[in-house]
Amino acid sequence: MSQEISQEIKSEYEKIKDKISYDDFLKKMEERKHDYEDVSFMSELDIARTIIGEYINEENKPLSEANEAHKITELQTGSDNISVTGRIMHISNVKKFTSKKGREGKLANMIITDDTGEIRVVLWTENIKFLKKVTEGDVIKINNAEVKQGFREDELHMKLDSNIQKLDSEEYESFPKYDDKITDIKDIQGESQVNVIARIVRIPRVRTFDKNGKEGKVLSMEIQDKTGKTQFTLWNNDTNLVKDLDLKEGDSIKILGALGRTRDGEVSLTHSWIGRMIKGDFDLPEYSEKILKIGDAHEMRDITVIGIICKVYDTITFMRNDESTGQVRSLEMEDDTGSIRITLWNDDANMEIEKGNIIKIIGGNIEFDEYSGTDYRINTNWNTKLIINPEIDPDLSKKLQECGKYLKPLKIAAIHEMDEEGEEIDVVGRIVKTYDPSEFNRDDGTTGKVRTVEIGDGTGVIRSSFWDDKADFAFNEGKPIKIENARTRLGNYNMDLSIGKTARIVDPTPEEIEALPSMNEIEDSLYSTKTISQLNEDERNVRIVGRVVNLYDPNEFQRGDGTNGLVRTVEIADGTGVLRSSFWDDKAEMSLNTGDAIKIENPRISMRDDHLEISVGRNTLVTKATVDESEKLPSFDDIKEMIYKTKKIDDIEEEDRNIKVTGEITEAYGNRILYEMCPNCNKRLTLIDNSYECEICGEEIEEPRYLMIVPCVIEDSTGTMRVTFFSAAAEELVGMKINEVIDVIQKTGDEGSLEDKVSELVGHEITVIADASFDEYNEEIRLNAKKLVDIKL
Repeated sequence: MSQEISQEIKSEYEKIKDKISYDDFLKKMEERKHDYEDVSFMSELDIARTIIGEYINEENKPLSEANEAHKITELQTGSDNISVTGRIMHISNVKKFTSKKGREGKLANMIITDDTGEIRVVLWTENIKFLKKVTEGDVIKINNAEVKQGFREDELHMKLDSNIQKLDSEEYESFPKYDDKITDIKDIQGESQVNVIARIVRIPRVRTFDKNGKEGKVLSMEIQDKTGKTQFTLWNNDTNLVKDLDLKEGDSIKILGALGRTRDGEVSLTHSWIGRMIKGDFDLPEYSEKILKIGDAHEMRDITVIGIICKVYDTITFMRNDESTGQVRSLEMEDDTGSIRITLWNDDANMEIEKGNIIKIIGGNIEFDEYSGTDYRINTNWNTKLIINPEIDPDLSKKLQECGKYLKPLKIAAIHEMDEEGEEIDVVGRIVKTYDPSEFNRDDGTTGKVRTVEIGDGTGVIRSSFWDDKADFAFNEGKPIKIENARTRLGNYNMDLSIGKTARIVDPTPEEIEALPSMNEIEDSLYSTKTISQLNEDERNVRIVGRVVNLYDPNEFQRGDGTNGLVRTVEIADGTGVLRSSFWDDKAEMSLNTGDAIKIENPRISMRDDHLEISVGRNTLVTKATVDESEKLPSFDDIKEMIYKTKKIDDIEEEDRNIKVTGEITEAYGNRILYEMCPNCNKRLTLIDNSYECEICGEEIEEPRYLMIVPCVIEDSTGTMRVTFFSAAAEELVGMKINEVIDVIQKTGDEGSLEDKVSELVGHEITVIADASFDEYNEEIRLNAKKLVDIKL
């Protein structure tokens, strides 16, 4: 507070200047201001008077002389230290508030009237104590109050030193009388103010709403007396009265000053700012709750029903006509007489509800709904009360639990035994295999998405189609998953599952996870592990474990639809044989090294050039082998000894694969070692008028792909044979990367610029891993080198 104080405060100080110094007075003013900083009605003058009151006793009465008595119509804004006499017509409930600095206070309102008019009286925290001594109808005198401008008209505000005196009502016959008449609920009319005694039948939860960008609150409880029922609505801060008064269903209350309202032909009550609720023991009939059996459902309003949740659907967000968003959710409940669909709206749609929960719905409306699957549905509203797992009769609880026995998820083996498709079921399992999502066009022109996921539980594996937004779920192999409301669909051989709009993906319970077999146990039941030598063409559900023995560079290509693809050749071996594998697209980019032990599950096995090979695409799972699986394989060195059979040239046959051959290079051809290839079809290009053309693709190629080829002739003690080195094997042989070769040839402009370097290979002894093939043109066996093992003079 500023040291500059008003003349009015200085005048007040003059009354006690012989009792306290001016500096001490100012110091007390500062201290007292801090004490009352959260009391909004305390002015600096009020604070000064609290200090002065400590030094002047009532016998001196220096303030009471100014405490003039006024009629209500005489009051004017700014009048202070006045007294008013009037009859209490209304007393509000005490309401709590929190100041901007976090301190709590209390507030109450009264309406008093005299023979000239009425005025609102505001009581703050320090004045609330006077309400214990007065009630509606009493005549009181309010002393030392101040008149302030209110929201609509003048108000009388009590201050820290204000007080209330109760007077003899019989001496004020001229004042308006207080009407304490209690109105029966059936007699309430709209646009009226009434007093009601009733029993609380239902207290729903507080709802929120948006009004001009601000959040509002509303609670509409249902009350009943011997003549009928009605709604009693509390707004905004008044909703806190339920907690403040500790109100519960079954409590009896007196409501004073309630306002009658008519809407859609129905009369209800609203708590007014001057109204009051009093909890007490009033003479009312006991409330008898009637529970509707689901089997007796027909079109009816304001029902109470109890059942067990048998289906839960995800919440759907929708757009209203005013462009605001709303939410809706469907459930299905049943009792021992039938089942029925439930519709929840907005905040209720986000309640935590699970299958197997018992639910009590109070105040729902049953409507006919031919699309619900149960003929009827319970439509909830803003005044419906929903109780999850309520306290109910033990016999009823037991009966409902019996109804819910079938709600447990089905085993996959049992699903495959089902005859009818279109059934909604639940399943718990582990994600065994995932496939990439695929997009498709619907008839209405929109784009959809679907993803296939295989789920296993130890009794079997089921193929499941996840549609649209559910296709984007984080599917991790081995992760437990629970699906509710999956729809059965007959596949090619077994029952499949369709997980669409009404299905839910939820986390299994700890108990359900514990009951699942491990991923290894599920895989063992799903795949048949075979060695390379045991494989057969077109075999499915096979698991192969082997070591990477050869890796080739990935090759890009263009598909018929114009999209680019990637393929990489990988050779694996397990000690029983070697298998050529084509890794496609993202699988071609896997990080692999020679010697790695890998596991390939469900590859496509086919025959090519009289040899089995496998295709590893999006439907094939490739992972690192486990420690146990790796230990069962021969070491990389042992595998090389097993599969790379050493042969002399004279013993080589045209079908030999992965043979190890050692010989001395007697001829090496380097006049042309670089060939232009089509990047699309990988065929050799033709140079026409200084441009390259692909005869297969039928188009001009601006940037060809280059293939490095080095032909040689080797000789051992048994004979000679032509051997050709391609790509990586050629790079090893020459000791130059293909980019270096390209750079040299382009700079020199001479295709044979590296001929001398290649000729230097003559006289070197090399050991290669190669495949043999018969060259029909030259009618001889030749070797295609796959790997250069060793080279020396």
